[in-house]
Amino acid sequence: MAENVWILGIHMTRFGKYRDKDAVDLGAESALAAMADAGVTMRDIGVLSAGNLLGTVGFGQALQKQIGQTGIPVYNVGNACATGATALRVAVMAIKAGECDMGLAVGVEKLSGAGLLTGNARKEEGGPWVREGRFGEVAPLDGLIGTETMPGIFAQIGMEYAHRYGGADFELFARISEKNHVHSTLNPKAAYQKRMSLEEIMNDVMIAYPNTRAMCSANCDGAAAAVLVGEGKLRTLSQDQQRRAVKISASVLTSDPWRDGCQVLPDINTLTRQAAETAYEQAGIGPEDLDLVELHDCFASAELVHYDNLGLCEPGGAVDFFRSGAPWRGGRLPVNVSGGLQSKGHPISATGIANVWEVATHLRGEAGPRQIEGARVGLAHVIGLGSACGVHILEKAAV
Repeated sequence: MAENVWILGIHMTRFGKYRDKDAVDLGAESALAAMADAGVTMRDIGVLSAGNLLGTVGFGQALQKQIGQTGIPVYNVGNACATGATALRVAVMAIKAGECDMGLAVGVEKLSGAGLLTGNARKEEGGPWVREGRFGEVAPLDGLIGTETMPGIFAQIGMEYAHRYGGADFELFARISEKNHVHSTLNPKAAYQKRMSLEEIMNDVMIAYPNTRAMCSANCDGAAAAVLVGEGKLRTLSQDQQRRAVKISASVLTSDPWRDGCQVLPDINTLTRQAAETAYEQAGIGPEDLDLVELHDCFASAELVHYDNLGLCEPGGAVDFFRSGAPWRGGRLPVNVSGGLQSKGHPISATGIANVWEVATHLRGEAGPRQIEGARVGLAHVIGLGSACGVHILEKAAV
């Protein structure tokens, strides 16, 4: 049986705009801080897994030159918005395989000012938008199965859920966003820490119904990093290091399942359900055992469907779950107490580790005024279209 893996140190930068720092600078800041939090140095690290989508080829090696080049294996990973979770999973697998007893996972992105992702369409100089690439050769997707743009895809997913189960309308989606903006006011690392009224959210610029601008994830710069350690090595460390360590009870990564006749349209619902079910089985717990959840609320409509996909409610019961007050910070099962991607921000490759950072910080009892009292078990979730879903279940140390 492979040994358990623990988070020994973890850190995230404040998300926002960093005009004077590049991706390597931000990655180095988070990596060095995570190692300091763990009480180790690069000499202790046996593997580096680095996630970055929009920066330098060989980002992990470039990062090493700034934080310590020691000859260890470096894995450069990319999995859309699940890149950070994938980097974490690579380090977990290396430790479980017995290749090393300590690993470093880093995710970083410079994304401020990037605008909305627009699929595989481009504009010829002086001409109209045209399609290109293999999807463009298969079929004109827009108008047949919805849209390739992220706001459109998740708008469609939310409206499909509303049509199937009822109860979800424009105002309810806006109230989900209202919750997250309220939560952000207690998070000093969030890109936006501003409470927004329901009226402000509903009257903001419409991006893709039912999501206005305030209901969309915020593109920004940021980084997050984690030091992982095998249980055998952990037991040789100090009592304080063991006390603050957080157990990774489940680490799961899934891709789109087989769908007869449709290998184009992403299936984020089944993708997440399968990841969650596997994670609960790995951890030996159920959703009823969770004390908090950080899920991938790239849009308000996404948060609603993931209540259901992660098993936080009965099938079809996401609307009732939200209306009960359960996902608020003072509710039965707080969701996105960090402010979520809509307020905390979404530097793509950093998000997977940042969500884990939030949960781990509560399990350590170090979340300050937003602390979920008595938190012992939490779940972190991310989705990357393409598609990938990462789910990590974390548990508080028993020592």
